[in-house]
Amino acid sequence: MNIDLKVDARGLACPMPIVRAKKALDSLQPGQIMEVLSTDKGSINDFQAWIKQTNNELVEHKAEEGLFSFYVKKK
Repeated sequence: MNIDLKVDARGLACPMPIVRAKKALDSLQPGQIMEVLSTDKGSINDFQAWIKQTNNELVEHKAEEGLFSFYVKKK
């Protein structure tokens, strides 16, 4: 997967991972992919809800040892 932009939101609590992701996504062109790293457990539900609201695509998400990675494709 080709990552066009990485957003490091580790150590930030809700809603900051989503706030950072939204700001970063605004700088992407349609079809580009952003990776967001978070350590907030609530970010799993937050990202799923945010994706539905924005009509972007959650290509993949991973959870490994307290680190959550989200791959969002801009529509």
